[in-house]
Amino acid sequence: MRLILRIFVFVFFLLAGQQAHAGKGDRVPSYEGVTGAIAEILNSPERLTLPIERIRQALKAHYLDNGGSIYWVGTGRMTPFIQRLEDAQFDGLNSADYPVDTLIDLRDSIDPDDPHSAAQAELYYSAFFVAYAADLKIGRVAPQKVDPRLFRSRKTIDVLQVLTELNKQRNPSAFLSNFEPRNEHYQALKKMMRVYSTEADEGGWPMIEQGVALKAGMSDPRIPKIRSLLALTGDYEWQVTGSPVYDQRLAIAVQRFQQRHGLEAKGLIGKQSIIAMDVTPEDRINQIMLNMERWRWMPDNLGENHLLVNLAAFELQRVQSSTIVERMNVVVGAVATQTPEFSDEMEYVELNPTWTVPYSIATQEMLPKLRSNPYAYAAEFDVFVNGALSSWGSIDWGAYGPGKFPFTFRQRPGPKNALGKVKFMLPNKHNIYLHDTPSKDKFASTSRAFSHGCIRLSRPIELAHTIIGEIPGWNDARVDSVLAGGELTRVSLQKHIPVHLIYSTAFKGEKGIEFRPDVYGRDRKLYNALFGRPSS
Repeated sequence: MRLILRIFVFVFFLLAGQQAHAGKGDRVPSYEGVTGAIAEILNSPERLTLPIERIRQALKAHYLDNGGSIYWVGTGRMTPFIQRLEDAQFDGLNSADYPVDTLIDLRDSIDPDDPHSAAQAELYYSAFFVAYAADLKIGRVAPQKVDPRLFRSRKTIDVLQVLTELNKQRNPSAFLSNFEPRNEHYQALKKMMRVYSTEADEGGWPMIEQGVALKAGMSDPRIPKIRSLLALTGDYEWQVTGSPVYDQRLAIAVQRFQQRHGLEAKGLIGKQSIIAMDVTPEDRINQIMLNMERWRWMPDNLGENHLLVNLAAFELQRVQSSTIVERMNVVVGAVATQTPEFSDEMEYVELNPTWTVPYSIATQEMLPKLRSNPYAYAAEFDVFVNGALSSWGSIDWGAYGPGKFPFTFRQRPGPKNALGKVKFMLPNKHNIYLHDTPSKDKFASTSRAFSHGCIRLSRPIELAHTIIGEIPGWNDARVDSVLAGGELTRVSLQKHIPVHLIYSTAFKGEKGIEFRPDVYGRDRKLYNALFGRPSS
């Protein structure tokens, strides 16, 4: 249980607050001398070093206009801030992005007879404190610069307010923690970042060779290494032995591991399970870091009651008061028709919905069949020409194609309707919504990226009962009666429900931190953006 128990050890060391480097001396220029030098620097007509120049107006407002006091020079606060920068990995950030050596040099080169050196240090520390606070709060990169399918508005930070509030804080590192996302998803990842970081420092875990698939009862020389590895990941909770026999306890641990990694959890150790086991702690650290960045993009308030759809995990969570009260398997967009990430609100539910066929499906999939048989879809669909109902047989389908297609196809309610019996609407420019489906077989797969972009639900009727049931006058019996009647019925929600579509390949699950493959390649793009490599 080395991996799990280490969490508590690290909390102790975190609270102990080890210092990075001691300063060279306590003597500094006079307070008046430093404030005068700050005014001289900020009022200079010359362009200043970039970190200071970038927030020059806020620094002037704070130190000059508002009489902000000296926070860094001579206060002993520089060293704790340097330590926080050196430990940036534990915040899901990269310490190499911050000029730690320069900050140490500025601290150690303050000349008690030179107020200018102290003023430069004061301004430089304030500038990088703001930069680090911003990285914690809003993230290092703009979402849509990473991937055009990330529809997250870049959050902002009030630099002057940060500087003003900083003057009220004794401990700069504790103040920085206020800028982190406070939701349980981010905090769980942060805790595991520290655990995996230590695991990496201690050499990681054993690599497992590929070979014959293993099942309970078999004997294999790889079994002791698998048992040791799963003990380190926290899945095997008994005393580790060197037995080469795949026993029942190991089978339970393997199933736990498989569940946490989105694999078929039957205890059979095949190729995919070995691949997941051989992902190094260093790679898991990167994966956790990427997903911490994603949570910084999210709204600070997800909503007291909300729905969270994790596209990478193919799962919907219904959350009430920060507690997951329901989990549901979903099907999301295929790799070629990826579901975008955004947040919106569910406004109404349609029972016995119609389905308006997207233009791409109508022209690319349906039109070729209509050219051979004009009545191919007449039994289930209506056709509209420029909005007016028309007849399938009256149209020469050979005369039309993409770019020249004035038709709209609408599927009538019924057992074969592509949206099934219920549709949950969160009106948005992406035309993405949640819905039922007559095709239930896809939910049996562990990887469920099959749709044209919308979210198919495995238990939509249950969700309809829950959501509509909160409206006075509606109960399960009334919902079922309307569904049985087969008539399109719109039910407006009295209180809109926040819905968040996210892509999280490392997240807090029922049995600890779970990991998923990068099915859309968005981890790769984000990694490239964070570490300076062009994405493709």
